[in-house]
Amino acid sequence: MAERRAVEGLVNPAFWRNRRVLVTGHTGFKGSWLALWLDQLGAKVTGLALAAERPSLFEQARIAELVDHHEGDIRDPEVVDAVFAAARPEIVFHLAAQPLVRLSYEQPAETFATNVQGTVHVLDACRRAEGLRAVVCVTSDKCYENREWVWPYRETDPMGGHDPYSASKGAAELVIASYRRSFFRDGPLVASVRAGNVIGGGDWAKDRLIPDMIRALVSEQSVAIRSPDSVRPWQHVLEALGGYLMIAERLHGGERPVADGWNFGPADDDTQPVSWIADRMVETWGSGNWHTVDGPRPHEATLLRLDCSKARRELGWRPAWRLDTALDRIVSWHKAVAGGEDARAVSLAQLADYQARVAA
Repeated sequence: MAERRAVEGLVNPAFWRNRRVLVTGHTGFKGSWLALWLDQLGAKVTGLALAAERPSLFEQARIAELVDHHEGDIRDPEVVDAVFAAARPEIVFHLAAQPLVRLSYEQPAETFATNVQGTVHVLDACRRAEGLRAVVCVTSDKCYENREWVWPYRETDPMGGHDPYSASKGAAELVIASYRRSFFRDGPLVASVRAGNVIGGGDWAKDRLIPDMIRALVSEQSVAIRSPDSVRPWQHVLEALGGYLMIAERLHGGERPVADGWNFGPADDDTQPVSWIADRMVETWGSGNWHTVDGPRPHEATLLRLDCSKARRELGWRPAWRLDTALDRIVSWHKAVAGGEDARAVSLAQLADYQARVAA
């Protein structure tokens, strides 16, 4: 595949118009942004997920008004099959997951059941779905066996994981590869996508850096930071979702080489430590401070980078916003919504801004 479409924009709106799309995990932060984008493109979106937590982007932006909303657990195969039968999807985005590293130490069995067996249930439903053309399974940058080295991880590096969350994502990748080879040689094309630490307006997850900072800044409290020297591939949520949409279009078009694993992360020179993020957030917010929390804590990776040259070379994908721009957008989103502006309107305005930047 030659590099292309860099000047055409990220996605093809005409492709998505009236396209039947099923999104698992649409009540989550990333799933809500994806459902909003798909609706803006004119797709007919069905969602399957657990009930949204409060607060959430799903509720703030009234995503339930835009999709055929089904509450259910992907750990229940009958629920998954019923929603597939109702949706008759042409494209599936599988995002439903237990997404937090530290929670996986408290709930390891639930984490593996959702992230591994839940993925099995979704792929098994895909195997039987008539008319399905493309499946995009979202895992994580933490699916790789982390060796704490300075080199970014490539799609060909081995799967692994120290904590239950990371191990569950590595195991999910093995499940996806197995189903692709065993059951989808002549059926729908299946890809897995591995994004970095996704950030953006409307993320209210507990025990996650940016939401923790927003809560502290709003309440005028000092932000508690666990690991100021840890480096992560931070990127705005729209960067990752744009890559997912590109993958889905190519899969639907029958491009079999795209049925593979893909990394989506920031530019090589735009990965930063936690302390840099904290300083920039405080500066952009206009007030506040942070402090380091001492004491024992569960193991978390210290250094993690992604090699995204494959996506740049073969898809023409590249980040549109630098990290400082992404943080500016997060602060402006939360200040606007806190000031009474409509969360959906604010989100759509940022989406339009992002699309314009990509097309520039």
